[in-house]
Amino acid sequence: MAPRPTLQQTAIIDAFVPGDKNLVVEAGAGSGKTTTLKAAAKAAPNRKGLYIAYNKSIQVEAAKSFPSSVTCKTAHGLAYGAIGKHYARRLKQPRMRAEQVARILRINEPFYTTEGIISPEHIARIVMATVNKFTNSKYRNILSQPVPWQPGFDSKEVRDLLAKEIPPLAQRVWDDIRDRNGRLPFTHDCYLKMWSLTGPQLPYEYVMLDEAQDSNPPVSLIVEGQRNAQKILVGDSAQAIYGWRGAEDAMANFDGVRLALSQSFRFGSAVADEANKWLEYIDAPLRLTGFDQINSRIVPVAEPDAILCRTNAKTISEAMAAMKNGRRVALVGDSKAIGPIKSLAEAAIQLKAGAGCSHPELFAFQTWGDLQDYVENEEAGRDLAPFVKLIDEHGADVIIDICGRFVSEDRADLVLSTAHKAKGREWHRVKVADDFAEPKKTDDGSLGTIPRADAMLAYVTVTRAQYELDREGLAWIDNYV
Repeated sequence: MAPRPTLQQTAIIDAFVPGDKNLVVEAGAGSGKTTTLKAAAKAAPNRKGLYIAYNKSIQVEAAKSFPSSVTCKTAHGLAYGAIGKHYARRLKQPRMRAEQVARILRINEPFYTTEGIISPEHIARIVMATVNKFTNSKYRNILSQPVPWQPGFDSKEVRDLLAKEIPPLAQRVWDDIRDRNGRLPFTHDCYLKMWSLTGPQLPYEYVMLDEAQDSNPPVSLIVEGQRNAQKILVGDSAQAIYGWRGAEDAMANFDGVRLALSQSFRFGSAVADEANKWLEYIDAPLRLTGFDQINSRIVPVAEPDAILCRTNAKTISEAMAAMKNGRRVALVGDSKAIGPIKSLAEAAIQLKAGAGCSHPELFAFQTWGDLQDYVENEEAGRDLAPFVKLIDEHGADVIIDICGRFVSEDRADLVLSTAHKAKGREWHRVKVADDFAEPKKTDDGSLGTIPRADAMLAYVTVTRAQYELDREGLAWIDNYV
């Protein structure tokens, strides 16, 4: 027998059933949002609905339990059926090197700047990065898409040069992408963007958008554009942690009746209280209530099920320590997480040889010393600092070796993850790593300001724990609230 809905869940179901109002549901961590959406759909069995899942695994699970009146799809799944299937051959094309892209685009000459020479292959990388940004943006014209910032090229001269020269090349790439017989790289985001630009009207009476706080802008446009459907946006604005890669909080300015789910069923009051410190700091509209049937504790955890880190570099450091102690270690994201770390280490070997490298984040540097100097003296290089420190302490070869020693999660004694990749996950015993840096104090010695994005990431981090949370890496929040 299913448990009786809470008062908050009942209010959402009652607001949904008539179908005459759009809804925005602010759902705190572990608050049963999917259960609530299913109950709402079951309460209106004669209405045809669409549930748009955040990823494929969520969609597969949802399809098993939503009523038959609801179609469960990812946005990419919808777009593939409409447009992507016509480009199936292009999705199977082998990877293309930047040199090949440059030849196809007839980029034969480098850009000469006061900060260095930008070779044709690096120009091609910047062009493709611009196109990738466009496919995940709300821009309708690729000529309006800003060129992504390039580490190591910081002067106004270079920015102005790229802003002038890159968009016309990006337009040529986009023309090739829309051609079924085109030759340039074609990704799943390409056909999703193409579909969104057609302004599709979907054959459903209501559309539910899950994880709306981290929505892909083209998907937001599609949902908002449904003229004849009730729209339900569900998510947790305090978990909007992917803005750095182009995601947007579709809930922020959406016009709808605002309701909330604040009763968490994932953890007890101790973890809820810890989460509420971060919610208080960012002045979120929500405060969590812990589940009275779970006795959560804030304690040091000697053998956690998972360690959550701020950076990839810290996950490698923790992996080295755990493997040294004989533990079998898994990394959330598996090959998708390991690949970027390994490629950075390989780029470090090239830079140490003084030959430059082809890595998209490091191609502006010719030697390892150039990168060390940049990280030490430029504010913009702070995000690369943990990686540089890791290589300096252990060596690139050691990092590459570690990347080959991870096991699958079902075989692991310990799971490691960045806080970003831990979103949506939960473990019984969680330890927070010590690389969540407290802001520096101001010149007069008073406390600094926690960036909002960092506070939201901390909230996501502490709410992954069900029973035991070792909050050591984020205990400094007590100084602020």
